[in-house]
Amino acid sequence: MGFGGRIGDTLRVPGRGVRRGITVLTVLVLAGGVGSAVSLTAPTLVSDLGLAGAPAAVEPVPPVPSLGPLAATAPLPTTAGLESALGAAVEEMPGRFTGTVLDPVTGDVLWASDADRALVPGSTAKILTAAAALLTLNPTDGFVTRVVAGAEPGTVVLVGGGDPTLTALPEGEDGTYPGAARLAELAAEVQQAATGPIDTVVIDTSRYDGPTSAPGWDPADVGAGFVTPIVPLMLDGGRADPSLQDGPRTTEPAAEAGQALARLLGADDVEEGTATPDAQRLGAVTSAPFSELVEHVMRTSDNVLAEALAREVAIARGGQPTFAGAAEQTLAALTQAGFDPTGAVLVDGSGLSTQDEVPARVLGTLLTAAATPAEGDRDTDFLRPLITGLPVAGGDGTLDDRFGAEAPSSPGRGLVRAKTGTLTNVSSLAGLVTDADGRLLVFAFMSNGASPATVRPRLDALAAELSGCGCT
Repeated sequence: MGFGGRIGDTLRVPGRGVRRGITVLTVLVLAGGVGSAVSLTAPTLVSDLGLAGAPAAVEPVPPVPSLGPLAATAPLPTTAGLESALGAAVEEMPGRFTGTVLDPVTGDVLWASDADRALVPGSTAKILTAAAALLTLNPTDGFVTRVVAGAEPGTVVLVGGGDPTLTALPEGEDGTYPGAARLAELAAEVQQAATGPIDTVVIDTSRYDGPTSAPGWDPADVGAGFVTPIVPLMLDGGRADPSLQDGPRTTEPAAEAGQALARLLGADDVEEGTATPDAQRLGAVTSAPFSELVEHVMRTSDNVLAEALAREVAIARGGQPTFAGAAEQTLAALTQAGFDPTGAVLVDGSGLSTQDEVPARVLGTLLTAAATPAEGDRDTDFLRPLITGLPVAGGDGTLDDRFGAEAPSSPGRGLVRAKTGTLTNVSSLAGLVTDADGRLLVFAFMSNGASPATVRPRLDALAAELSGCGCT
């Protein structure tokens, strides 16, 4: 696929895999411990208490793993086999359809239907944004929100660092974002560093330029809870209720963040302005690492966080921190890494715009790189959050209410992992699945021009068909 490697440093993060490994090791150790306790201490205890019938020593039973790696020798589906399994359903698909199936081990395209044709992707466009973020940003870094001293006594400046996950919730309460930085912690640092009372909070949103909404966005999406004006300073993604993924959002996220900090500091006034370059730093808080935030974007399809990540890509690459600049630098990052985004047109980072266009081929190629086995100098495991963040069919994220037990797609329940995309007359699904022979496959299916109520179940059924297909 011509992949040229990660842009910038190649720092690796232990991440979820290490934690899972530690958990499994702990279970095995505990299992061994319980076995020893039964064979060594139980008979002595029974005898000491004068009870009859001390049981014989019980040998511990070695644990048998229920999950293991996929077999490297699993047969590869043939193009003819996949056409036999998918062809009829594709022919009956309403609207305009494009799709592809790939083998992540070899990178080969196994099946394709008009895969170079660019369609409106909906939220599967986040795959491009997330990949560019992983290629560009240090995975252990995060968004940083700062407070610095103002030009006048008693004034502090809240400098937006692009973090939409910053929360006003108190310690012990969590919203929708993982590991969110807390405004209360920032306020405590400022109070400790300040030399006197604070009466004014200045909000600095100069990190971003340009419009706060993208071309092709529906203004009703703010009220519907799908997005908020994109500025580099907000609390809980602009949500009125931080616990709701999609709920009413504010139209003035930066002002509300400034007001919240002012309350914590006992300040009366909130103004707009900018920090001076040499201003004294009074406090700072950092979000969860970018790698974890990418996983969250993939799982929940959070539009605001996706836009923030796209802006960080633009800033890191020396582009303009605007919708257009972020879109340009997202495609440039993919191109520099050796991917071919030909045909992709982006105007935002979330896929919320009806003016975005992406070929299924691009979605499939990016997910294939993320799922490729880690080996050699061309190792792509730093793209793994694209995969580990994918929702599980019928289990979590944006697939939690799909692949129902009574639906035609039910065979894919728990087996398909995929990013969803839905707008008016737009449906897409891109992810991975293990087929009946134990072969991991990557797929990308897209449809434009027909109602998601009709198309989404059919895309789910296509993915489920792959899970039950030997197709050799």
